Amino acid sequence: MTEPEIVLVPHTHWDREWYEPFQVFRLKLADVLDDVLARAEADPDFRFTLDGQFAAVVDYLELRPENRHRVAEMVRQGRLSVGPWYILLDEFLCGGETIVRNLELGWQGAEALGGAMPVGYLPDMFGHTAQMPQLLARAGIEHASLWRGAPGALHQHAFRWEAPDGSTVRVEYLFDGYGNALDLFAIPARLGSAVEAYREETRSWYGDDPVLGMLGTDHSAPRPDLMELIRGPGGAGLTIAGLAEYVTRFRPDDPRLPVVVGELRSHARGNILPGVISIRVGLKQAMARAERVVGEAEALAAQFRPADDYREAFLLAWRKIVESTAHDSVTGCGVDETAAQVAARLAEAEQAGRAVRSAVLRSVAARVPADAHAVVNTVPWPRTVLAELDVAAPDAERPVVAELPDGTALPVQELSRSATVLGDEKLAAADLEKVIRRIHGRELFGQQIESYVVAPGSLDVEVARVPAAPEFDLAALRAELAAAVAEASGEWRVRTVAQQRRRVLVAVPLDASGQVAVRTSQGGSSAGAPGVEVTERSLTSSDVRVDVAGDGTLTVRGADGTVLTGVGRLVSGGDRGDSYNYGPPAADVLVDAPSSVTVTVDESGPLRGVLRVVRRYDWPVSLSDDVDVRAAETVPVEVTTLVELRAGEPFVRLDVSFVNPARDHRVRLHVPLPAPVTESAADGQFAVTVRGLTSEGGWGEYPLPTFPASSFVSAGPATVLLDHVTEYELAGDGGELALTLLRAVGWMSVNLHPLRDEPAGSEFPVPGAQYVGVPVRARLAVVPRAGGWGPASAPRLAEEFRHDALVAPGLAAAGGELPPSSSGLGVSGPGVVASSIRTRGDETEVRLVAMSAAPTTATVTGAFVTAWRTDLLGRALEPLPVDGDRVDVELGPWEIATIRVS
Repeated sequence: MTEPEIVLVPHTHWDREWYEPFQVFRLKLADVLDDVLARAEADPDFRFTLDGQFAAVVDYLELRPENRHRVAEMVRQGRLSVGPWYILLDEFLCGGETIVRNLELGWQGAEALGGAMPVGYLPDMFGHTAQMPQLLARAGIEHASLWRGAPGALHQHAFRWEAPDGSTVRVEYLFDGYGNALDLFAIPARLGSAVEAYREETRSWYGDDPVLGMLGTDHSAPRPDLMELIRGPGGAGLTIAGLAEYVTRFRPDDPRLPVVVGELRSHARGNILPGVISIRVGLKQAMARAERVVGEAEALAAQFRPADDYREAFLLAWRKIVESTAHDSVTGCGVDETAAQVAARLAEAEQAGRAVRSAVLRSVAARVPADAHAVVNTVPWPRTVLAELDVAAPDAERPVVAELPDGTALPVQELSRSATVLGDEKLAAADLEKVIRRIHGRELFGQQIESYVVAPGSLDVEVARVPAAPEFDLAALRAELAAAVAEASGEWRVRTVAQQRRRVLVAVPLDASGQVAVRTSQGGSSAGAPGVEVTERSLTSSDVRVDVAGDGTLTVRGADGTVLTGVGRLVSGGDRGDSYNYGPPAADVLVDAPSSVTVTVDESGPLRGVLRVVRRYDWPVSLSDDVDVRAAETVPVEVTTLVELRAGEPFVRLDVSFVNPARDHRVRLHVPLPAPVTESAADGQFAVTVRGLTSEGGWGEYPLPTFPASSFVSAGPATVLLDHVTEYELAGDGGELALTLLRAVGWMSVNLHPLRDEPAGSEFPVPGAQYVGVPVRARLAVVPRAGGWGPASAPRLAEEFRHDALVAPGLAAAGGELPPSSSGLGVSGPGVVASSIRTRGDETEVRLVAMSAAPTTATVTGAFVTAWRTDLLGRALEPLPVDGDRVDVELGPWEIATIRVS
């Protein structure tokens, strides 16, 4: 049988939310899928590929639940292709674990309806991460299909894409876009000649292989007469298929295919719209918070095994996170309504994770006396943390001391003392009932009533966070007060006095994934504290020294002699671009010099030192009427940087905040390097990617060398730990690292852009993306260490920077014996981190990542007796030998391994 000239794949590309909010687009989706189902049922030759994302099925069936059996039947017959993804994500703006959960949700949902499309369909993402081939391969998927980001050297319709670990998938390259066959049907009467012409135009790409014709575009339905046209005289050489039917005819390991290694971020054959990394920075921060909190909650539940496994809560949270990763969602390149929906969805995910985390913490704290605190390690290796405790300290003269269950004294730093007089007022006797109504059970002013004294004309109430008295009788207070009022009916003084409390830092050693109870008192002596020395303009520890210069920038010195000067210089420059691409004004004005600088000491050590650096600037209020010139009018802004050094940490923490007063600008924080470099290394999605000073161009978009970094970026001897995915650039010919804190613009897309030839969307105003009046905050840390991210142990430092210990006050009776400390699952090995620890039925699943270019061994320790390797979707592969309480897992360079222990 002769191969068809062109294989048509009818499909729609469904942006779930973008220039319209989700619910508006969903109603249109229902109309499209109603039509697709009817057409598939009426014509056995019809096929439809539903964009590779199962969320479209979920969204449809929520409106048309009665059609579930019809959808399932079409999927079962192979006439409707669904999955394997849950959502078509932006691969760079979420964590690697979120990509895994996306694939897991999509695959499970599609399988339940009859089967997932076995193609990693990635049609419209703004570039592709280096480890995507490994993720697909470890899920058993051998084929992918994509458009943007492929290098300009490609000249045929397929290539082998290789991940850093060596895993490969065959990629069907949509070099002409995901709607390349639409023009064939522009004039139905000329269909035959259009087919012949397009076959000849693409012969150099396809050779003797049939042409893939992607027949669909954004929010589109197939034309009503499609099948008639194909069966008519002009349709010779055309056939209909699902995408998997086309790609699986080819060998995934064909040795003749060109090989492309690593991430795909070339501008050579399509716009990758890199400005989405830095627009609406609040969405990027919300994504990181949700991922962090939900991940911590899962790990806690797996370690402490509460009665409820919270499976449905985690499912809900991850679904909301995954939905928010869509390439027009977390990117922030939609209208303001869409951005608000994404922010709300991520907030819900974080709230669900926080609720579970708090519930598990309460179960831990239930065994700890009320005069102590439970402290829990949120990483699977031992470390010493600084736990911030709010403790009773009735003796104003004596220091607070802290100890472990075995009596070991811990270093303590006092931070502040609470107010003791919470209320002092004068009331007429007739109004004293108001005081009674303020009391709820035993609670008053957020604390618990400890005791009270009623005297003629006065009521004194003492409250405490943890009262010593076993009970309180509100009826007795009311009766005593009534009797006293009968004898003294004039003016009364009512005072509420709290027990003196102090906020203290305690240096607490913790085992891997462990917990310990810490009791504080005002008896005994404190342990000696490791020193952070603080002066008016400097912080010094055994690892790092920081000095504040006259302009508010920092000189950071490492223990190995590394010196970084000018760290933290802020630069505001104009931006005439849009949500997709930064656009510099032709006559830009850069503001980098503050008008004034003040430095004060917030915390003076010895465990933690903090300097508050306040810089005042005058920024242009906006662009002028000429978009290539910034306005002459300026607005003042105060930028506060908290410079923090903790004992035992080889980095300095920076907390930069301001309320944005200006429009149409970009604000970047610079880290000058001792000498220019030619490359950077950035963490992202289970790998560290090395990038040069330039990016490949060739399409209608200037290849600006701004890139995403997930949890750290390194250049020369400077490594910066990050709180969320952040845009960076090696600026000044490689002489400094520039990190974008804010990019404020007013248009979703503009037609006339200095760095892009064609619009990325319609010209909708997005005033919310200007962030005027919005607090902007960035948390980061600078590691001064020669040799870059490897010698700096950046993957582990980044985990510790992002994951503070959790602290909960004890809930058991005060004065009881402290429970013994405990450890949970431990993960160790050179370059090894864990991206997930969670409960899977009666077992615990651990995802291990070798953040290393060399082979390594991961060691997992804990109370288990069996261990298995699984694939990425949890299907068992092979047993692993358990030696006592440990299992060793051999990992290749950059390998992702999933194991289950029980």
